[in-house]
Amino acid sequence: MNIANRDIYNLPNLVSSIRILMAPVLFYFAFAQQPLWFLGALMFSGFTDVLDGFLARTLNQITPMGSRLDSWGDFTIYSTMAICAWILWPDIVAEELVAYVVIVISITSPVIVGLIKFKTITSYHTWTVKVAVVVTFIGYILLFGGWMEWPFRVAAVFSAVAAMEEIAITLLIHHEHVDVRTVWAALKYNKEDDRRV
Repeated sequence: MNIANRDIYNLPNLVSSIRILMAPVLFYFAFAQQPLWFLGALMFSGFTDVLDGFLARTLNQITPMGSRLDSWGDFTIYSTMAICAWILWPDIVAEELVAYVVIVISITSPVIVGLIKFKTITSYHTWTVKVAVVVTFIGYILLFGGWMEWPFRVAAVFSAVAAMEEIAITLLIHHEHVDVRTVWAALKYNKEDDRRV
């Protein structure tokens, strides 16, 4: 197998693909009104999100394709989570509508800005997004599992901060890059691009 094929057909990318394929499963449980099965499948998809990054680092298979596939998987699952929450728990969503809307906007707005500027889904994997994803996932499980509401509201704040940083990165950089961890890294890329001109 040549290098190009290894960048596409590897174990981390397979795990990311499984996460994308979990979206129809989640929708099935939502439409079937099976909240426990839905939450179980959701936790499995969250596990794949952790696993693909771990495998990529451990097997030294971090590639631009893998980074993009991971981002596509994240966007697919978190969009699915938002829609399925409305299907399964409309009353809870209505009660937590402000936090819910903030999180949905935080998921979608960086993607829209990236599509407008670069015609692709951006894949920055910023530290703020990593934190926001963990906090949001935990807050979602706790809220819709019936345990507590406040972590979901905290997650909305983290999500908004992460979204603003991603949008700032997209507006700052001249060319699309993967794995831009911070705004400062974006400024560094700009300096490097300016030197090449």
